[in-house]
Amino acid sequence: MTSDPRFPLLSAIDIPRDLRDLPESKLPQVAEELRGFLVESVGKTGGHLASSLGTVELTVALHYVYQTPEDRILWDVGHQAYGHKVLTGRRQRMDTLRMRDGLSGFLKRAESPYDAFGAGHSSTSIGAALGMAVAAQKQNNGRRVAAVIGDGALTAGMAFEALNHAGDLDVDLLVVLNDNDMSISPNVGGLSNYLARLLSGPVYSSMRESGKRMLSHTPFEELARRAEEHLKGMVMPGTLFEELGFNYIGPIDGHDLPTLVTALRNLRERSGPQFLHIVTQKGKGYAPAEAKPQTYHGVGRYDPSNGKLHKGKPSGPSYSQVFGDWLSATAERTPEMVAITPAMCTGSGMTAFADAYPDRFYDVGIAEQHALTLAAGMACEGLRPVVAIYSTFLQRAYDQLIHDIALQNLPVLLAIDRAGFVGNDGATHDGIFDLSYLRCIPNLVVMTPSDEEECRRMLSTGLAHDGPSAVRYPRGTGRGVQPSGDDLPLEIGRGVVRREGRGVALLAFGSLLGNALEVGDSLDATVADMRFVKPLDNDLVDRLAASHDLLVTLEENVVAGGAGSAVAEHLHRNGAASRLLQIGIPDRFFAHGSPADVVADAGLDAASIRAAIDSALAGEASNSG
Repeated sequence: MTSDPRFPLLSAIDIPRDLRDLPESKLPQVAEELRGFLVESVGKTGGHLASSLGTVELTVALHYVYQTPEDRILWDVGHQAYGHKVLTGRRQRMDTLRMRDGLSGFLKRAESPYDAFGAGHSSTSIGAALGMAVAAQKQNNGRRVAAVIGDGALTAGMAFEALNHAGDLDVDLLVVLNDNDMSISPNVGGLSNYLARLLSGPVYSSMRESGKRMLSHTPFEELARRAEEHLKGMVMPGTLFEELGFNYIGPIDGHDLPTLVTALRNLRERSGPQFLHIVTQKGKGYAPAEAKPQTYHGVGRYDPSNGKLHKGKPSGPSYSQVFGDWLSATAERTPEMVAITPAMCTGSGMTAFADAYPDRFYDVGIAEQHALTLAAGMACEGLRPVVAIYSTFLQRAYDQLIHDIALQNLPVLLAIDRAGFVGNDGATHDGIFDLSYLRCIPNLVVMTPSDEEECRRMLSTGLAHDGPSAVRYPRGTGRGVQPSGDDLPLEIGRGVVRREGRGVALLAFGSLLGNALEVGDSLDATVADMRFVKPLDNDLVDRLAASHDLLVTLEENVVAGGAGSAVAEHLHRNGAASRLLQIGIPDRFFAHGSPADVVADAGLDAASIRAAIDSALAGEASNSG
């Protein structure tokens, strides 16, 4: 590959084997060049910068010690894995990151043999790595497996389920905890680094195992085990992980390459479940990201020389801002309202509310299931919980929504952000299934705002409703309708006709109303803003079916089981003869790219909608002829 004089060592690393050919003394320079390359590269594309900068040394050390791709390294979520992409043959494609036909922003098995497991949602790495470790044990192939997980992702219950199971299975597995928020322990420095090298090394391991054998089946065995745990617990917070069956090492400085390499080399040779706790700094080595790690967590394009963000021309408030403004305004007149989010405070637009009403705001961490059951418990006692959650993450709490909220008919409002396509984040984050999995749940009201004003009114509708409700809205800005502040609730289950026409009636659910109106103008068609997926406005459907030759449903959701299916089911039940065309997202996953590109690929842009209608009308004409 092409050499870059700014990054001489990095330019010579096409695959990790090239890295492993270097003397260990060269690794700090590799790390320095990798960090500089990431700052330059992500500045051109945007992406998850701060976390990747924090794991530069860990990435170098892992690929230096582990024999990848034969050994498996699993990165949780993927926010911290850009350095991994660079070292595994994708350096020259980093300028395509998160773009159409370019590199994914997350981990993808189809993209590289070094991406051992696809990632995007959090807290999956330990469970998947455990499965691979079990396979390696059964196949007796000597393969080693390591999972890298952040302190945020470790808050999810499934991470602890996997840890508990791993300790019970006693397979060869390394879990690396990347603690980049000092949320577990600040005990980092020379002493703890020395202890990590000592406790991971062969002398201590030999003494430990010999002592176990000598004391096994004696009254002193349990006493010795507890004494060891208490001794280690005096200088490090590993007792919990030891109780789960892991040999805990750390915490160590995650930017100290010699210590990392030594610890990893020792732990790779150890049998059984191993746990390495490292502490890193988000944004390490790049002053703007160090100062504002949240801003540079998921960042747009910026000037690498100073970190100044390239901001596009604002086109109005985003739906997240609309929700945040509504939340703050409503709190003043609704003291029983509380807000809950599973680690999505900033992304969901809740920062102002959290600052103004800290005693009414609950960020539960990456724990979607808990978020919904917490809301259910609050609702039982007279509070009015509003749960802000991304569509793709609500999937993780489906049982809690059915069993804990809907079955008990509790007044919990779900503010579902990022519904529909999300563009550059790709398939792992697309919220394209929620209408299908929500509309089949009894007691639940499901609303789809077509603009910012409707979004506010629907949120008020849900809050006032004496039962569970959901408002799903897309990422980014809408149709540019400035909310008036009129938050009067809507009549539940009533749509509205936005354009009167003839022949064809377009029934738009949510974000596609603008495209529907454009097509309606070109066809002189009727356009209805359906507003409610459940309960469906059956009267409006019947009226339009009786007065039009073709009904067309439009939704930014999969066709299977979505809003169009609700219309089809109603027409079938009532024996309506009107022809129906359901337009929505086809039955496949979609690659990342700009939102406009992805919408067009799915056939949901105005031109594609018009073409589909023309085709349906032409088919009808030929059949009748």
